[in-house]
Formats: sequence, C-alpha cells, structure tokens
Amino acid sequence: MAISDGINGTGFPGFRPVPMTGVIYVTTKARAKGFSLESDGWANLGQGAPETGPLPGEEKGGVTSIDVSTYEYAPVAGLWELREQVAMLYNTLYRKGMSSQYTAENVAISSGGRLALTRLAAALGNIHVGHCIPDYTAYEELLTVFRAFTPMPILLKEQDGYTLSPEQLRERISGLGLGAILVSNPGNPTGQHLRGEQLRGWVDTARDCECTAIFDEFYSHYVYTDSDSEHNVVSAAQYVEDVNTDPVVIVDGLTKNWRRPGWRICWTVAPKSVIQAITSAGSFLDGGASHPLQLATVPLLQPQTVLSNAQRLQQHFSQKRDYALQRLAALNIDVAHPPQGSFYCWANLGRLPEPLRDGMRFFEAGLEEKVITVPGEFFDVNPGKRRRTAAYKAYSRISFGPSMETLRRGFDAIERVILPYI
Repeated sequence: MAISDGINGTGFPGFRPVPMTGVIYVTTKARAKGFSLESDGWANLGQGAPETGPLPGEEKGGVTSIDVSTYEYAPVAGLWELREQVAMLYNTLYRKGMSSQYTAENVAISSGGRLALTRLAAALGNIHVGHCIPDYTAYEELLTVFRAFTPMPILLKEQDGYTLSPEQLRERISGLGLGAILVSNPGNPTGQHLRGEQLRGWVDTARDCECTAIFDEFYSHYVYTDSDSEHNVVSAAQYVEDVNTDPVVIVDGLTKNWRRPGWRICWTVAPKSVIQAITSAGSFLDGGASHPLQLATVPLLQPQTVLSNAQRLQQHFSQKRDYALQRLAALNIDVAHPPQGSFYCWANLGRLPEPLRDGMRFFEAGLEEKVITVPGEFFDVNPGKRRRTAAYKAYSRISFGPSMETLRRGFDAIERVILPYI
C-alpha cells in the first residue's frame, strides 16, 4: 500500500496525486523531525538498503577512474561484456551440467530494480498479473500506471508461512486466469523464501500452466537456512529447463546482494524474446544504464568473488538477524515466522499496549525517540485502490539492514517508546 497525503500532491490541473512508497514516506516524515543521513542519534530501522562498506574480512574496493570512452551512451540492453558476465555467473552458480545455458542475449541491464520491473510492466500485454500480499510497496504503483494488464491480488497467509505451495499456485493461476505472476523471493517484508522443491515446483507450474513467473531476487544472497543449491544462494535459474522457452524471468542487481545501492545497476535474465521486448521498452523509457558503472560491475561478478562475499554477508547479517529477533521478543513484539532471507522482520504489534498496536502510530511514536520503522499497511499492495479493506495495520517492518551500532540504538529507542505504556 502506498499512502497519499499533502506531502506529494501537485495542486496543478492534469496531474494525479502520486503516492509515496513506504520507505520514502517514513523518511520524509522523519526529515521534518530533523533526520538526515548526517544527523546524530537517529536509527533508521525502516531503510530498505543494507549497510555499505567492507564487511569483516572484506577489502575496500570501488571505481578508481573513468575512461573518456565511457562518456558515450551504452546500448539500451547493456554492455555486451557485462551481459556475458551475468550469463556466465548464472550458468556457473546454477546450471552446471545442463544442456541449456544462458548467453548474453538472455540478459538486459538497467538502472536499478524498479526500472527493470518498469520495463517488464511496459512490455506486458492484456493479461491478468498476479501479485502477492504482503509484498514490496513499490509494486503498487508499478502495477497501476500501466493499464494494459489487470493486477490480481494473491493473499499469502501466516499459517502457510507467507508462501504458496506449487499446488496453491496452480489453483491461483487457473482460478484468476493469470498470464504472469510477480513475486519477491526472498520476500519483502516477510523474509520468507521459496527454495528447493517448492521453488522447483513454482518453475514447473509456470511452465505447465504457460504463466510467466517474474522473480524479484534482490535478496537471494541473504539466506539463513540451508538450500539445496551447491552454494547457499537461491535462484529460480537452477530449475529452468530451457532458458529460451521456460516462462521464467529473474531480476537482480547490485543494490542488496552486492550492497551497492547507489550504483543503480540491475539485470534481467529471461528468454531472448523477453529481453528483446523489454529492451524495446527501455528505448523509450530510459535509454540505458550508466556506461562507466556497467564496466566497473564486470569484475564484481566473478563467481568465486560472488560466493566469498555472499558467505561473509550471510555470517554478518545472520548475527544481526539473531540480535533483532532477541530484542523484539524481549519487547513483546511477535515475529511469527523469523526471516529465512532478506534483512527484515515482519513484526506483529498486537501484544503491545494501545495505541502502539497500530503500525502508523508505532512509527509516529518512534519519531519522537529518533527511530524509523515502516508501518505494515504499506505492504498491502492495492493497485488502483480497488480493495476497500486495509490489512496489516497491526504490523511493522523492522530492518536489520543498518550497522549493529545503529540496530542497538534503534532498539533502545523502541524500548523507550514502549516503556511509558507498560
């Protein structure tokens, strides 16, 4: 769910109110209270980005120089050498020994995940597109602005672990007449993920039912449970039979797994015909990603580098996950399903005293103690506001993406918010 208020109205004829996503809404409200990236004392537990900079045991790296040749536009589909590197990475990690292999023609590069998804949305036809609830807040406007397709909500139930079995997926595809389905895996905000036979079943079902499965895999290296992958990273690419006929589209990039959100480099891995369609969409939507940053991305995608960095990431963030769960339990805040992936806790505020059982009031009270959270109602993805009932008002997404120091400060602040009501 995205919320519209006086912050973002234009007041000019011909324009509609454009709602903010949850993260932008809460940080805008926080800035009115004095928050900034440089401000002291604040803890942003609402952020949708991981901490940046070297992790323990990791060397500092980055762009050191920009060649004048990169002043030219890059191709809309992306630099060929980067597209080749992405294809090689997926073949190495997920497709060893399989006859069907990705090539550069199965890859397109774009400036960030939301733009990659926008290209996909612009290329979709007159179909029903399934989307999950709760899920990533930006999906709401993404599924609203393009009117060629009709978004169809699919409720993920707590008793099912906020996932769908392949059998449940088949029922939804048939019952809703879906031509495509969009899902974040691991999930945002729940932290649950499809893996192993369940993920294989999703890919098989998409193939059998001729329904394109679009997997947002931006958190695929944040895995805190065992997977059946040779490496403890997760992707639907492992279960694709034919890379050019299976209706599976994968979106990932540097933002989360490589902890470089400011680079805005993303890739889409899909059948060649889909890549051609979204490249055509990119030619009028955006024109292509940054040339020098694409070149700088190539060495970051060496498989052994990726795996060693993913291992450090998992070790570091699993410690923060355990700390966040411990502090939440001590504060009487329930997390019915501890995150198996991502860096979010989907926190049920129902056992807190009034008025803190409401995610928006919990957020507003936190601002007074310089801590930011995201109210759960933002994740009630409701394109076009077609549903009248609002869900997840008793929930909050609490991020353990920031540094451990920020986490401690943030949970201390939440404790100060709750204590006066006990």
